[in-house]
Amino acid sequence: MNNKNRTIRIGCVGAGFMGQLAHIQNYLEVDGCEIVALAEPRTELRDKVCQRYGIKRSYPTHKDLLKDTEVEAVVVVVARPNIGPIALDCLNAGKHLITEKPMAATLEQAQRLVGIAERKNSIYSVGHMRRHDEGIQKAKEILDKLLVTNELGSIVYVRCHAFQGDSYCNADGHIVTNEEVPGELEEWPIAPDWIPEEMKNDYAWFLNTFCHDINMLRFLFDVTPKIDFTRLNYTKGRVVVFNFDEFVAVFEGGNSTSRTWDEYIEIHFEYGSLKIIFPPNLLRNVPARVQLFKEGSNHVQYFLQSDWSWAFRRQAEAFINDIQKQEKPIASASDALDDFRLIENIWR
Repeated sequence: MNNKNRTIRIGCVGAGFMGQLAHIQNYLEVDGCEIVALAEPRTELRDKVCQRYGIKRSYPTHKDLLKDTEVEAVVVVVARPNIGPIALDCLNAGKHLITEKPMAATLEQAQRLVGIAERKNSIYSVGHMRRHDEGIQKAKEILDKLLVTNELGSIVYVRCHAFQGDSYCNADGHIVTNEEVPGELEEWPIAPDWIPEEMKNDYAWFLNTFCHDINMLRFLFDVTPKIDFTRLNYTKGRVVVFNFDEFVAVFEGGNSTSRTWDEYIEIHFEYGSLKIIFPPNLLRNVPARVQLFKEGSNHVQYFLQSDWSWAFRRQAEAFINDIQKQEKPIASASDALDDFRLIENIWR
């Protein structure tokens, strides 16, 4: 059914910190969407969240929620090792699906999920919400135009800097209880079998933290690069050199204890540069900042202004719109397969 005006009835799986603040609150505000059910194993949390947000039905497990015939699409926000098994059940049930990133831990796991989604003809999106950031989308438009007009010449160098910091911005207002998540929830392996056991947690952290940046490089340049060099042994500062044929891109990433957020992409041309400065993930209604510098007689620098918008809200709007129109998401699970290929090759 392709009707832009029809209401999409969704079920949410997971009502923790991110589930409430980044997802449930946003879907409640999206036109053409109704949250009709919540699955959450923590009883008190489940009851309180349903009461606060007016969710009419609740279930202790996602399997119970999937039996609800009114649920057409599912939003999954759970611990990383639990995402894959829950996504598998949702897709097998024929539901449209969006999960937090990364959608799995290995390429093999991700391919399995995408294969089922394609057979079921389900819309399957992954929470690379930065692709929905208004500032980043404007930067992408500018970049595409510059590559066509050659106004600033060729790209000579790209720097992707990701030392991050505190992304939570003292966010509060969500419901918290003293309950623990049950330990019997099904989990998938957190790393490929060929990763040594002592390195698997490190791989999982790298995947979870930096898949945003890998995905963003691919999004901006519409291509998956080759790898020229990696240095991963120093955990506080990793380096990867990507080969985009016409130019190199250096990824530098690590873990910062700074209260600020330190993440950006700089694209250097022969006669200017384009810089995209990412906001903290939970800084509401603040999109990425975009700076464009053009060399010449005036050496002009532009600061592009976006509306006060939040990538998480725009992501929710896009998921509902994609289902209504039966369109492929700009952050589709099938596209994310190339992230896994690239990240696994980095670690090989």
